[in-house]
Amino acid sequence: MNFLRGVMGGQSAGPQHTEIETIQKLCDRVASSTLLDDRRNAVRALKSLSKKYRLEVGIQAMEHLIHVLQTDRSDSEIIGYALDTLYNIISNDEEEEVEENSTRQSGDLGSQFTEIFIKQQENVTLLLSLLEEFDFHVRWPGVKLLTSLLKQLGPQVQQIILVSPMGVSRLMDLLADSREVIRNDGVLLLQALTRSNGAIQKIVAFENAFERLLDIITEEGNSDGGIVVEDCLILLQNLLKNNNSNQNFFKEGSYIQRMKPWFHVGDENSGWSAQKVTNLHVMLQLVRVLVSPTNPPGATSSCQKAMFQCGLLQQLCTILMATGVPADILTETINTVSEVIRGYQVNQDYFASVNAPSNPPRPAIVVLLMSMVNERQPFVLRCAVLYCFQCFLYKNQKGQGEIVSTLLPSTIDATGNSVSAGQLLCGGLFSTDSLSNWCAAVALAHALQENAVQKEQLLRVQLATSIGNPPVSLLQQCTNILSQGDKIDRRGSKIQTRVGLLMLLCTWLSNCPIAVTHFLHNSANVPFLTGQIAENLGEEEQLVQGLCALLLGISIYFNDNSLESYMKEKLKQLIEKRIGKENFIEKLGFISKHELYSRASQKPQPNFPSPEYMIFDHEFTKLVKELEGVITKAIYKSSEEDKKEEEVKKTLEQHDSIVTHYKNMIREQDLQLEELKQQISTLKCQNEQLQTAVTQQVSQIQQHKDQYNLLKVQLGKDNQHQGSYSDGTQVNGIQPEEIGRLREEIEELKSNQELLQSQLAEKDSLIENLKSSQASPGTNEQSSATASARDSEQIAELKQELATLKSQLNSQSVEITKLQTEKQELLQKTETFAKSAAAPGESGAGRAAKATDGDSRLLALLQDTNDLKNEIKALSEERTAIKEQLDASNSTIAILQNEKNKLEMDITDSKKEQDDLLVLLADQDQKIFSLKNKLKELGHPVEEEDELESGDQDDEEDEDEDDGKDQGHI
Repeated sequence: MNFLRGVMGGQSAGPQHTEIETIQKLCDRVASSTLLDDRRNAVRALKSLSKKYRLEVGIQAMEHLIHVLQTDRSDSEIIGYALDTLYNIISNDEEEEVEENSTRQSGDLGSQFTEIFIKQQENVTLLLSLLEEFDFHVRWPGVKLLTSLLKQLGPQVQQIILVSPMGVSRLMDLLADSREVIRNDGVLLLQALTRSNGAIQKIVAFENAFERLLDIITEEGNSDGGIVVEDCLILLQNLLKNNNSNQNFFKEGSYIQRMKPWFHVGDENSGWSAQKVTNLHVMLQLVRVLVSPTNPPGATSSCQKAMFQCGLLQQLCTILMATGVPADILTETINTVSEVIRGYQVNQDYFASVNAPSNPPRPAIVVLLMSMVNERQPFVLRCAVLYCFQCFLYKNQKGQGEIVSTLLPSTIDATGNSVSAGQLLCGGLFSTDSLSNWCAAVALAHALQENAVQKEQLLRVQLATSIGNPPVSLLQQCTNILSQGDKIDRRGSKIQTRVGLLMLLCTWLSNCPIAVTHFLHNSANVPFLTGQIAENLGEEEQLVQGLCALLLGISIYFNDNSLESYMKEKLKQLIEKRIGKENFIEKLGFISKHELYSRASQKPQPNFPSPEYMIFDHEFTKLVKELEGVITKAIYKSSEEDKKEEEVKKTLEQHDSIVTHYKNMIREQDLQLEELKQQISTLKCQNEQLQTAVTQQVSQIQQHKDQYNLLKVQLGKDNQHQGSYSDGTQVNGIQPEEIGRLREEIEELKSNQELLQSQLAEKDSLIENLKSSQASPGTNEQSSATASARDSEQIAELKQELATLKSQLNSQSVEITKLQTEKQELLQKTETFAKSAAAPGESGAGRAAKATDGDSRLLALLQDTNDLKNEIKALSEERTAIKEQLDASNSTIAILQNEKNKLEMDITDSKKEQDDLLVLLADQDQKIFSLKNKLKELGHPVEEEDELESGDQDDEEDEDEDDGKDQGHI
């Protein structure tokens, strides 16, 4: 606040005293008035004064305006006035000061007022809540005020919004507003909100921002749209650039496919407005954000794949080969295509197949190389073409081989009708334009990058220098031009040509001992290099000296000692003698210490402000970083250490060869696995087809069976019908009626079995009755006799029933034997039919039909036979069980018979004893009676009691005899 007062007091032309008093009175009315109309009018007046008297209104009224926002939310009009006033105080957009000092002062005012406003975080939260109001007079000034706050103190306001509940979500609702003014300003607000804040970028992306922004771009006409399209594209860039999470979400959401319509530029006469050029430029930059070399390799390759699959790459190539495209759009399109194909084989192969719409058609690569070596083309376009060529060859050994093959004698077009890529590169390499020399040398170096085969192939290239002279190799011609130095008059930089050739030679000779041998075979090369390194030249030539030292170091490190005069040890002695090891290492260090070296090592794209800065290539800086240390060690190594290192190298080479062998084996096995997988998939398809065919045939057979059964029911089962259809129904000599008869017999056997089981149950009950009757013997002889008579009758019945059961079992055994013989006959007839079905003499179609019918009938008969086997087996088991039960019954009956015989013998014995007793008693009674008579005759008195007793005894005996007779009758 003191700062603001100081600024206010320092103004040269301050406000009049009356205006200050007016602002003070208006603030008092806002603070103290109880009527809403009075407060509204006061705020409206402050708004009108805030543009001209920004400082005074800000100092005196800001606190009151914030209080209005808190207390008068029900009145949208006063809220709108308060927001507009705060916007005029904080924003610098409305300033019309032209003096530099005043502009700087107003900027300081904006940031100071913003700091005061956000000091209380509740103020920003209050502003976010006001954005939920749908009223235009509240929402629009609220959007503008929040945008101004973000422009003044972006990171602080971003942090407050980030921790505010639903803060970002409220702002995302602005994109769905039907009023274009609010929607467009909402896009600008989100631009400021997402700038350099990864956390907010992720939240905005997951709030469906991509979908909404792409919808807006489509509604506005894609590239033909206005500045709103540009604002949406810039917001998309903010969300995607250096944000791997959002890039993956963009790709997974299939939003890359929606970018293709952006690049339908129409015919060449449709016109290119400034806004359209700007929109397309930003669209191309957005594509490059997704496939930037700085992204993770996996994310980049997946985006490249999606761009090829949806046709986006094809659409970009169409723009590339179209006519009438503005130069800056063409340049950016070349850069975009470069990164879309970089390191992805499928896209690189497609780009190699693209032809320019010329007569005759030429490959797009050749057309682009013609622009690169043409010094009349714009510098940025030539750099873009070089970048495109580098990206085409990056990790593309197939493309490298195709480029090198255009230089070999066997593939050069003898007619000269067409120009190849190799011829264009050679032409640029030996032209008088130093920039063309550098570009061609770097492009050719990329054709050799990490490809030992092509390095050896390039040694075969022969060049015809002049008529009558023998051809020289490309390697020799490069060293010849290098040794001539500044003798040839060239346009452009003095050292650019030599730097380009030295980078080409260093790339060529590295990791290629054969190329080193060819280079050393020319006796003039080593003296030239040592002479260049040993001289004390100016600062500009120090870079050339460093590159010559690198080339000589490569000749030592990758030397296979095949040339006796230039073996490793001799070259090191030569360096120590003519240059000195310390001086050599110092000159070698000039490369990495150069100011342009670090700039080139940052990004793969050759992006230079002017041709003079075009010195180093990005891939070459990697090579220098890799070789500088090993060359330094190689210079100081002794011969013994070199020998040990050579042995280690040989061992490593052997190991590498073994690894390569196994890699090839694994690759072959992978191919075989792929082939087998394809065969399996093919066989699966065939199996499914056959299964469907079998299912159809089974259904057809079932239909035929149903039709046959229906016809058989309709026509009856007479012999004439069987005779007329004997061929159809007795193909195998077996009638379906026989099977039915067998089933009926089985049913009868089952019923007989059940009957026998019931009879056995009855016999068991009878046996139990016998046992119970045995357990309770008779009390007298008459009951025993009656029981014995009844038992004999039951035993006779049991014997008769046993005989019946045995006869039934015998009949069942006969029937089972009969069924088994019929089963054997069925099997023999089935085999006979199978043999007769394979007999020749029938036509192919008839034989196939009969075989199919026979197979189906055979299957049915086999099923029936199996059923009969199972039923016969069950009957046999049941027969065995019945036999066991009958044997048990026979044994029980025999036991009972023995017991009955014993009882009968006991009864007989008891009867005999009883008869004897009766005889004895009768004799005794007779004797007693005769004695009594004698006593009476003798005159001896006989007591009456004795007579009475004897009489009673006689009566009792008579009663007993009568009772016995009655029981016998019963």
